[in-house]
Amino acid sequence: MKHRISGKKLSRNSSQRKALFKGLINSLVMNGEIKTTETKAKAITRLVDKLITKAKKGTLNSRRLIWAFLQDKKVVNKIVDEVAPLFAKRSGGFSKITPIGKRRGDDAMMVKLELVEKPVAKVIEEKAVTGKKMPEKVVGKIAVNAKKEKVDVKKTKEKKDKKK
Repeated sequence: MKHRISGKKLSRNSSQRKALFKGLINSLVMNGEIKTTETKAKAITRLVDKLITKAKKGTLNSRRLIWAFLQDKKVVNKIVDEVAPLFAKRSGGFSKITPIGKRRGDDAMMVKLELVEKPVAKVIEEKAVTGKKMPEKVVGKIAVNAKKEKVDVKKTKEKKDKKK
């Protein structure tokens, strides 16, 4: 009988499973979306919801608790500083699963796991040692403007270049 046992083993021992979850969560936070199997996605959503809920506090202790699991400072900073403020009014359901289809090799159901609200790409201005402004660089491929419309960064750069 399977009383009080939750979660899937995914044909891995506990350390391999934890490493898999860390890698998938890191990729999800850094990219905003990942493609994986349905079983892995369902296992990850529970952990992601718990991590974002901890990050919403924004305290040093919550950063340390998140770091204790993920072991990556960049991901922890992104969760606490960029992702958690987007979900301030939301109490749960921070990610969504959309089916893609079956994988060709083993017929496994593939899904796209993504955050419900994606962080806005930051525009970074760098100055050289001489003090001159360098061209603007954009982190990420698609930015979201204030009206929550997706804006393709490449097209906006081309428009700026044409105006000059």
